[in-house]
Amino acid sequence: MTYPRAENVGIVALDVYFPRRYVDQAELEQHDGVSAGKYTIGLGQSKMAFCDDREDISSVCMTAVQGFMEKYAVSYADIGRLEVGTETVIDKSKSTKSVLMKLFEESGNFNVEGIDTTNACYGGTSALFNACQWVGSPAWDGRLALVVAADIAVYARGPARPSGGMGAVCILVGPDAPLALEFPLRGTFMEHIYDFYKPDMASEFPTVDGPLSVTSYVRAVDHSYAAYLDRLEKVAGVENPSLSDLDYLVFHSPYTKQVVKGFARMAYNDFTRNPDAPVFGDVQQFRDMSREESYGNKVLEKAFITLTKAAFAAKTAPSLLAARNIGNMYTASVFFGLASLLAEVPHAQLDGKRIALFSYGSGCAASTYSFRVRGDTSKIAAALDLAARLDNRIKVSPADFENVMLLREKTHNAQEYEPTGSTAELLPGTFYLQKVDSMWRRAYGRIPQN
Repeated sequence: MTYPRAENVGIVALDVYFPRRYVDQAELEQHDGVSAGKYTIGLGQSKMAFCDDREDISSVCMTAVQGFMEKYAVSYADIGRLEVGTETVIDKSKSTKSVLMKLFEESGNFNVEGIDTTNACYGGTSALFNACQWVGSPAWDGRLALVVAADIAVYARGPARPSGGMGAVCILVGPDAPLALEFPLRGTFMEHIYDFYKPDMASEFPTVDGPLSVTSYVRAVDHSYAAYLDRLEKVAGVENPSLSDLDYLVFHSPYTKQVVKGFARMAYNDFTRNPDAPVFGDVQQFRDMSREESYGNKVLEKAFITLTKAAFAAKTAPSLLAARNIGNMYTASVFFGLASLLAEVPHAQLDGKRIALFSYGSGCAASTYSFRVRGDTSKIAAALDLAARLDNRIKVSPADFENVMLLREKTHNAQEYEPTGSTAELLPGTFYLQKVDSMWRRAYGRIPQN
């Protein structure tokens, strides 16, 4: 049997999961003894979600997938591919995708392609590309694909800890999607760099070179955005393409202040391509500055942030709802940005518009790509109910948050272990870790639905 070639392949539906508990960043500033505003203004963060030893990457992904399937009434029998993007590894061999196959047992569907993809925060984007390309290829068998992007972002105590968070997203990929991926319009940049990595298998904490990571992010913006604009010009026939040709932009957000800088950096790239454009009249002093000199130049950075303030407010600020209130979610971050945009901007304003995404993963891998809104997004927004869900959480003191982080550190990779975290505050439908046996095999339970 042959299937007609799929058209307008992209995101049919999506849902997100994040923990019920969070720590307030202003209170964390006081607890850590740092200056007021260091986390809330300097990083642009309000709240940070976290989980204790009751949740791991497998339970988080199961919660996201099962919750999505129930909310959208999708049958597991209709899924032909499942791709997982994550950098939260609890096994060096067994994939998180294989654990998720437990959810398929009742349907009897074990003919499901796909596997895990790992490269820091970029794995979810690679998983999405794989799923979309499968649906759009001759290998497609007419079924739908699921993409799961999830991570638990935790750091050792110190200046990086406030940039943690936790979240998972489940995306349904198929033809005739309301968010159709613009297949030819993609720019990618990859290079070898040690800015953020996890060489210590005995710890879930990364090794981070903060200044290098910031520069790497900006370099990735430069190269992937430039490659995207080249495609926009050559493939779509857009003359002198720039930010003005992108209706909305969503960025990977390690913290929201970095997104502000990323947007401004795209404007700087527009300036280098077309410095005589009237919009750049106030930044001509940077005309002769080399690109290498521009990295880390705070005067240039501030000038372009000021220049793009109004455009940023219109095109990107609505996408930061989740990032500001949850924190970094690594592979899921850019998709939480997309979810926030869909939740915050009515479909009438999105209809027919182009939404560009910048996805970055340290090490490094990055892509700028885009979707065209070709269908009603209001159903997705209603299913997300994002603002209400963010409001329906439990605030935890910084001291209790520190105790949870210490518990996770002490029990990482534990054997013959029964978690001690309470299940009383887990949301209905949440999967949780029950025990780890002498062979590191993990057993899970699920909080009953209301």
